[in-house]
Amino acid sequence: MRLRTFSTTLALALTALFAPGVGVLGGATEAHAATKISHATATSMFRGSGITWSSSGGCSDRNNPTCTSFDQLNLASAQGAQTLKSASGCSLNITGGTETGHASGTYSHWNGYKLDYSKYTCLGNYIKNTFTYIGVRGDGSPQWRSGSGNIYADEGNHWDVTYYNCGGC
Repeated sequence: MRLRTFSTTLALALTALFAPGVGVLGGATEAHAATKISHATATSMFRGSGITWSSSGGCSDRNNPTCTSFDQLNLASAQGAQTLKSASGCSLNITGGTETGHASGTYSHWNGYKLDYSKYTCLGNYIKNTFTYIGVRGDGSPQWRSGSGNIYADEGNHWDVTYYNCGGC
């Protein structure tokens, strides 16, 4: 009986691991499974990696669309920013986090999956020369996919990045 329980448990675990949209091998983890961090934790991580941030309103209130907030950011998104900074060697300035005012959806800014970055030549060259071009999004933004599956969209005046994972942290 014990062997049957173990094999059933193992089969269920493997099914979950390989299922689309779940686990490491299946791609992105589900939205509810993400580890959330505070604004203070994120800014400490960013400061330690030499990543800057700015907001048009000079604030960090999650409920104000002119602020740049990291409250409820996914840990993997913060780690993804750190990975991008260290791998690219480029300046990185975050202009959009988890504040209201962005498009909705499961993998949205509000849900902690996205960060916006200022456009710098170094960063643009790194993304375009390192990642795979995957075509144009519905809004006309060209996109690139990293080897880890994160998506980098050129939205004209900034980079919009969707972090499904930490990018190899």
